[in-house]
Amino acid sequence: MINRTTASSTSPSSSAVPQTLIEKLLVVRGASTQRQVLIKEEDIRVVLETVREIFITQPMLLEIRPPVRVCGDTHGQYYDLLRIYEKCGFPPYSNYLFLGDYVDRGKQSIETIVLQFCYKIVYPENFFLLRGNHECASINKMYGFFDDVKRRYNIKLFKAFTDVFNTMPVCCVISEKIICMHGGLSPDLTDLTAINEILRPCDVPDRGILCDLLWADPENEVRGFLESDRGVSYLFGEDIVNDFLDMVDMDLIVRAHQVVQRGYEFFASRQLVTVFSAPNYCGEFDNDAAVMTIDDKLQCSFLIIPAAK
Repeated sequence: MINRTTASSTSPSSSAVPQTLIEKLLVVRGASTQRQVLIKEEDIRVVLETVREIFITQPMLLEIRPPVRVCGDTHGQYYDLLRIYEKCGFPPYSNYLFLGDYVDRGKQSIETIVLQFCYKIVYPENFFLLRGNHECASINKMYGFFDDVKRRYNIKLFKAFTDVFNTMPVCCVISEKIICMHGGLSPDLTDLTAINEILRPCDVPDRGILCDLLWADPENEVRGFLESDRGVSYLFGEDIVNDFLDMVDMDLIVRAHQVVQRGYEFFASRQLVTVFSAPNYCGEFDNDAAVMTIDDKLQCSFLIIPAAK
């Protein structure tokens, strides 16, 4: 039995710190130059302790109802995240599901993840955050988040972030017909109940269901599963998508994890879509971002957000 969480009713938190931090973090909206937001360490610790408890009380495999806006990787591009909210509506005006990778690579991972955690606390039944492969200490130490937290705060605070990442959900089903994750499918995933059986807190292992949900990629030239050139997890083909959707009686897989030029890209005869929400990724890719909207009738549409000029 899949635990069910409804994304239609608002349950504001009584905690004052997250709401105050949201207001502080949004002050920089529309600023002509990108600048850091100064946040007290003790306030971040309150947010981390509170959001960890919320993640633990909600299942590893969420089940929600539309309407909902689905976003892919944001990777510390804080001002681009604010552009998404400006175009699509700030919580709780719109319900959101983010597919992971909030930190690393971009210049403002701390602002990005703290704002997201605050929204999760204030609107726990309207705002959903899945874990990505970058919500992991070993990856953070290579791609920037560890250095950011150490430079602006201290290593103990980084460990507190890691404690939260290790409790985050990894998969979400929308109205029993659309399944969402950060990465992709796993040869070990033969029953969705196995996802809720993953014990938390947990680091990301080198192999298995949790690893693949965060790391696997679809690939046109592949049939079945093939070891990934990333050095972890698998590539999977259209046949795997077909077999999996038949097994779970669903219509669509929504995932992130890869830069795509227009912000979204279909695979396997439109049975899988990749959504990426960091425009002009790392300042190196001339890509657009996309936000996917799933309405009450499960009709899907995409808002394209071009790279800021």
